[in-house]
Amino acid sequence: MEEFDTVVVGAGQAGVAMSEHLTNLGIDHVVLERDRVAERWRSERWDSLVANGPAWHDRFPNMKFDCEDDAFPDKERVAAYFEAYAKRFNAPIRTGVEVTAVTPHMGRFVVETSEGVINARHVVAATGPFQKPAIPPVIPVDVGPLQMHSNAYRNPGQLPDGAVLVVGGGSSGVQIADELMKAGRKVYLSIGPHDRPPRRYRERDNVWWLGVLGKWNADSPGPGTEHVTIAVSGAEGGKTIDFRRLAHQGMTLLGMTAGYKGGLVTFADDLPTNLAAGDANYLSVLDDADAYIARHGLDLPEEPEARIIPDDPECVRNPITELDLREAGISTILWATGYKFDFSWIKSDTFDALGRPLHQRGVSREPGLYFLGLPWQTRRGSSFIWGVWHDAKFIADQIAIQTGYMSYTGTAAIRVPEEA
Repeated sequence: MEEFDTVVVGAGQAGVAMSEHLTNLGIDHVVLERDRVAERWRSERWDSLVANGPAWHDRFPNMKFDCEDDAFPDKERVAAYFEAYAKRFNAPIRTGVEVTAVTPHMGRFVVETSEGVINARHVVAATGPFQKPAIPPVIPVDVGPLQMHSNAYRNPGQLPDGAVLVVGGGSSGVQIADELMKAGRKVYLSIGPHDRPPRRYRERDNVWWLGVLGKWNADSPGPGTEHVTIAVSGAEGGKTIDFRRLAHQGMTLLGMTAGYKGGLVTFADDLPTNLAAGDANYLSVLDDADAYIARHGLDLPEEPEARIIPDDPECVRNPITELDLREAGISTILWATGYKFDFSWIKSDTFDALGRPLHQRGVSREPGLYFLGLPWQTRRGSSFIWGVWHDAKFIADQIAIQTGYMSYTGTAAIRVPEEA
């Protein structure tokens, strides 16, 4: 049985960042990855995917991307970035090794893998937030059209001929829907509650505004916003998502997918409400940005055209609440509905009823067990490339502190009180 101080599970952005900080602290560790470094960027995303943040921002502090600072790196460049970064400090990554179970035992952990068993004092679950595709049980799988999650979508040519119903108005859903429409497909897009920040405003990218306005450091979603998705895109050099413009170009917008019966898919009548809330979020960012510019006396050009909201298209004025799949010619239902956690391999009572980790800044209730790369782990930016790097440093420091305690060899005698 091999022994390490720390086992890191996963060699994506979280695992690579974790390994760097552990290396800097001189902590003996190994990173186990069942596939290749940054595998999900390589094989579980569509072909044309690019990062949602510009290269100057969405990176680790110690290495730049090999592209222009304002460019949005494609998925292959992102994967290559993490691979190259790991080589800079000879990260002890073992690829092709699957972790099948992690079990606490006598103050340590038994880590069972496809290649044997490892004993460790600490374990970091660095598998990130995109673990198991989440498809709501709304439409039976045998109704006729092909159904797939966005993690299996690659390009329009992969799908059978016909119209496509895309469910989910976050970044993935809207980018895929736009790509399909540009490929000549008839596209229906089901949209729920969302934020849609400007891509750029007054010569600054959205990520810059989130930074100077302190929004990256928000420690939790606002009340009632836990399930609000973000519609932002780096595609085509980066552009602001505007659902109404997509509809004016031919896309049919729908409210949230609600149910299915006898070939009919039903939708909530919340489309106008969802769009209005997205507009309010968009305009609030412009307001905050204008106020910041005025307060600091910045010389940034005004952009009044950014406040123009297109007229409501027909599908918004008269929302469709029922759609016959056959009559609409829909051959594919594509679920861009996010992911859920799958930590079934961790045998510890540190999860809630939905399987979400119970932790504080990544430190779990199980001594020696840590999580990294979770959404809102410490702040809004935690699941982003740059954010996970900072969270990894905190966890590495916690491991170092615990290692320091365990190495204490003081021999101070225990003084026994004398009998009276």
